[in-house]
Amino acid sequence: MKLVYIGDVYGPLGLEALHRFYPQLKQDHPHQCLLINGENSADGLGIRKKEYKAFMQLGAQMITLGNHAFSKQELFEFVDEANIVRPLNYPKGTPGEGVKIIRINQHTIAVLQVMGRIFMHDPLDNPFQALDDALQTVKADWIVVDVHAETTSEKLALAHYLDGRVDAVFGTHTHVQTNDAMRLPKGTLYLSDVGMTGAKFGILGADRDIVLRKFTTGLPLKLSPEKEGPLQLNAVVVDLEARTIQTIHYSDSQRNEIHG
Repeated sequence: MKLVYIGDVYGPLGLEALHRFYPQLKQDHPHQCLLINGENSADGLGIRKKEYKAFMQLGAQMITLGNHAFSKQELFEFVDEANIVRPLNYPKGTPGEGVKIIRINQHTIAVLQVMGRIFMHDPLDNPFQALDDALQTVKADWIVVDVHAETTSEKLALAHYLDGRVDAVFGTHTHVQTNDAMRLPKGTLYLSDVGMTGAKFGILGADRDIVLRKFTTGLPLKLSPEKEGPLQLNAVVVDLEARTIQTIHYSDSQRNEIHG
């Protein structure tokens, strides 16, 4: 069973990059399961029904979110019925689910997500305890976990905590693909950050001029997506049976650039 996870799709250019590069990715890396992080897909902040439908039409089986999960009010209207996973360590009563099961032929893949607490500024439950509680009842052929967190230390700590109990742990949120794809000592596949999909020369997908003004002036400027320039797609592909992991990168400047 091969699974592809596409990193944070950021704004309109992220959706454009997804449609531009995914056909080539699909040809280069045939897979049975597609996951996409969509928490930045709606103009760089949150997700709406139209972005969700675009992902589903592309063939995604599950969409993951993160700290911007509920930035768009529209999500409350459909999150409970959608193929969407939000962080499971949100407080009790938060709409949506932190665990979902994908069924592909006779096989099942459980997708879980937690959000880190270091520098994330959200009133979150302990992600370690939340995962312990969830894993007591999860039944699936394979289990993959998205750790949406700011620090690599917290991501890696959670991965080692889960090593041997889940099949793969992927980090998201920091939008820069890391070079540490590996199999941990007890067999869990791991990558600190899958990266992002969108404007290659935006600053993490955001308009670089606004971000530069924000840093140089200290003013609380509102960010918006980069509007032009080369595109990129970052992803990871894992073979859950062969226990292999490989990072993937496509961009306009080097259309078939692949690392791994």
